[in-house]
Amino acid sequence: MAHRIGYLIGSLASDSINRTLARALVRLAPPSLELEEIPIRGLPLYNRDDELEPVEAVTEFKRAVESAEGLLFVSPEYNRSIPGALKNAIDWGSRPWGHNSFARKPSGIIGASTGAIGTAVMQSSMRSVLSFLNAPQLNAPEAYITFRPEVFGADGEVHDESTRDFLAHYMEEYGAFVERVLSLTAPGHVGDR
Repeated sequence: MAHRIGYLIGSLASDSINRTLARALVRLAPPSLELEEIPIRGLPLYNRDDELEPVEAVTEFKRAVESAEGLLFVSPEYNRSIPGALKNAIDWGSRPWGHNSFARKPSGIIGASTGAIGTAVMQSSMRSVLSFLNAPQLNAPEAYITFRPEVFGADGEVHDESTRDFLAHYMEEYGAFVERVLSLTAPGHVGDR
């Protein structure tokens, strides 16, 4: 039976290169993973005043994160950090205190940029955030993708064999990581309801 994996795309742009990368990852995922996007576009800006009575978009977002068995973050790097829309989603999902939707979710981080170091600085920041959220992370292989338009088709096809092999390997490793984490964790966490 396939594990339900929610993926979050850090860019809101409809033509985002990370959306293109996500399509490729969906195509290359092993049969043990069933990937579905968890959209972040409709979330309001996080405000502590609204934590206890959030709008429906926040409730739906938290429900989607909680129903996923694992999470994959596919994100660009904005100003050498986590894009604001993605960080906003993470802040909503982790609140109110004691209702952290990300806890114990096996997580992977991957991203593409047109630059040579592909999202490395964003991923470093993201690892710190996920550690605080108690979301176990796939630490290796790391995946900083330099995006070249001739390599990726709009439908998720990868035209370069070495890139396709690397991304397929990344997804296989993530799938194995999900299996390991889910076999070791048990429900319940001090402070969570």
